[in-house]
Amino acid sequence: MSFDKSIFYVKIWRCFTIKQELPINEQIRANKVQVIDDAGEKRGIMELNDALELAYDKKLDLVLVAPNAEPPVCKIMNYGKYKFEQAKKEKEAKKKQKVYEIKEIRITPNIEEHDFEFKVKNARKFLEDGNKVKVTVRFRGRELNYVKLGEDNLNQFIEAVSDIAVPEKKAVLEGKNMFIILAKKEMKS
Repeated sequence: MSFDKSIFYVKIWRCFTIKQELPINEQIRANKVQVIDDAGEKRGIMELNDALELAYDKKLDLVLVAPNAEPPVCKIMNYGKYKFEQAKKEKEAKKKQKVYEIKEIRITPNIEEHDFEFKVKNARKFLEDGNKVKVTVRFRGRELNYVKLGEDNLNQFIEAVSDIAVPEKKAVLEGKNMFIILAKKEMKS
């Protein structure tokens, strides 16, 4: 008997991506459950059939909310309305999230004055639009011997936009690039 690993991995991967739903009504597999009614009051421990009958009388669903409790806890509620409210809350949470885009500006250690001013102007525009700016000094060939010159350029860049931006951390040298990330200052009202 051969074992096909590719199918096994696919099945495991798919299990983790599927969002787990709460078991409702006939999907519940416990004999006895603790019931909370639609008003939020505890009704005590009941047989599953009695709890289902109570839920059906009110034209609502019996939802398993705490499967690991002893006995499992079920709540009587309108499951469709509950799912709708959960989706609405998730949507509201997404609206409140801030999405930052990082714009990159590249300079060299021996940049000319006009080019430098042009890059500062672009950085200001990006920052005012609410984006973060990554300023990268690129060292080529022998320029790596003059890392201090690149660091001075970065400090000069920070000073040029200091009225609207602050650096998130110190300048970092990675390989042949030194960079810093600038974020817009929080305005106090």
